[in-house]
Amino acid sequence: MELFFWICIAVILYTYLGYGLVLYIILKIKALFFGKKPPIPIGYTPTVTVVVAAYNEAYCIEEKIINTLALNYPKDKINFIFITDGSTDDTPKIVAKYSSILGMHEPGRSGKIAAVHRAMSKVQTEIVVFTDANTMLNADAILLMSRHYQDEKVGAIAGEKRVQITETSDATAGEGFYWKYESKLKKWDSELYSVVGAAGELFSIRTALYEPVAPDTILDDFMISMNIALKGYKIIYEPEAYASELASANTGEELKRKIRIAAGGVQSTIRLKSLLLPFKQPILSFEFISHRILRWVVTPYMMIIAFIINIWLVSDNGLNNIYGLMLLGQLFFYAAALMGWIMEQRQLKIKIFFIPYYFCLMNYAVIAGFVRYFFTKQSVLWEKAKRK
Repeated sequence: MELFFWICIAVILYTYLGYGLVLYIILKIKALFFGKKPPIPIGYTPTVTVVVAAYNEAYCIEEKIINTLALNYPKDKINFIFITDGSTDDTPKIVAKYSSILGMHEPGRSGKIAAVHRAMSKVQTEIVVFTDANTMLNADAILLMSRHYQDEKVGAIAGEKRVQITETSDATAGEGFYWKYESKLKKWDSELYSVVGAAGELFSIRTALYEPVAPDTILDDFMISMNIALKGYKIIYEPEAYASELASANTGEELKRKIRIAAGGVQSTIRLKSLLLPFKQPILSFEFISHRILRWVVTPYMMIIAFIINIWLVSDNGLNNIYGLMLLGQLFFYAAALMGWIMEQRQLKIKIFFIPYYFCLMNYAVIAGFVRYFFTKQSVLWEKAKRK
């Protein structure tokens, strides 16, 4: 039991701290022997199509259109497609006002991936950029992403997601902290070899490498990019190209989003099972297992098991030992998470409790997502989380 307890603790620490430390050390050694890569200059401008899939986004779609049309990129090399399938509000009408945008609309709603696949039939450019309707891009985002395609080994580019935290802070402040840490890991993943998948807020691919994913795919953006990685191409992380969005309206909305992502994580793990064996693509497998698999299907359960075993070890050996200290540490952490929940309910702004609360919320979402994927029907249609 003691050995299993320390295995659990080691896995937990590696998942959330150790992997980042290992990457940092590897990259320092790599830089020592090979030096740092010089920055890639801006100037390579392949033809690009920006694709935005929007469902009932009338509240923000005009702002998104204005933001997209203002992107700093040669006007003769960029096209725009906004697809609004299933929208029942004024989203299609607003898109139709702009002659420079190809608006595509069908009354039926079949899900984002079906809409994206239909839009891809109209893309004739070298590169396609996907971005969500409720996120705003920085002006040079596409210029910064496109420069990496000078390297023929690059098949996709992942932009950065930036979460705007409002003055009214609650436990969703942990979302911003989480994404800052995620961004650092993605940067190091990319420097080592490749990012492990891209998020839909902002990413681009070589059009020729696009492969339609199964219609029941939950994390379509992740799978589109990972299918490219499976072909031997790299996914590069470009943190200077970013998409900004508000934090979730509250932790209930964030939890709803996380549970869906967790269910998609289980599905993606099954569909990318070839990466569990490191023989074909060892570095990508190492990154995938360390950065995704452990979080999606292993570590949350290890946390529960470690806590239960810790109680058993203390009941057997008393508190005056390392196991007593470990149990007190765990109790303190979970008490802080509970205080975060209480502070949120009472709308009190004590941010120190929000991070452990958000951490526990994320890990609960993984377990709930596992249950949803295997024991209930997970719809491919997104139920949008409300934003602040």
